[in-house]
Amino acid sequence: MQRRIFILGAAAMTVLSGCASKFRRYSGPEVTGIVINKGAREMFLLHEGKVLEQYEIDLGRAPAGPKEFEGDGKTPEGVYLIDRRNPNSSFHLSLGISYPNATDRAHAASMGKRPGGDIFIHGQPNRLRRRGQMDDADWTEGCIAVPNRAMEQIYAMVKNGTPIVINP
Repeated sequence: MQRRIFILGAAAMTVLSGCASKFRRYSGPEVTGIVINKGAREMFLLHEGKVLEQYEIDLGRAPAGPKEFEGDGKTPEGVYLIDRRNPNSSFHLSLGISYPNATDRAHAASMGKRPGGDIFIHGQPNRLRRRGQMDDADWTEGCIAVPNRAMEQIYAMVKNGTPIVINP
């Protein structure tokens, strides 16, 4: 009898742990590009120009215009690459964007400022935030945020090296 209980317990733990995992598998078409339309608060994952998935997004706390320097609260605009992955992100999961590029660095330097960095597509914060802090859209420091379930799907679908175009 104890053996049967142990086996059922192990099976139940396997099912439960599978439900709790933030890591998903994806076996569909390759994501060959990402397009962000800041004004419409939307992100598209594309395969050869065809939309695979569409998501609503939140942006930096000052979303109008391109990111110019560290601390401006803006989300960059331009062409970049997904250049890193963080499975242990403070924001569930995250994919790094190759901001700043040479143009971004030169522009910030011309203003006597640093361009900033650490721009990601990410989920929601792992730690609770102050009440009301995320009730409104555009709460990040310049990143692109989606709900955690969406981030799990994006993280599974998008590989490093994927081009990302961030439009106004």
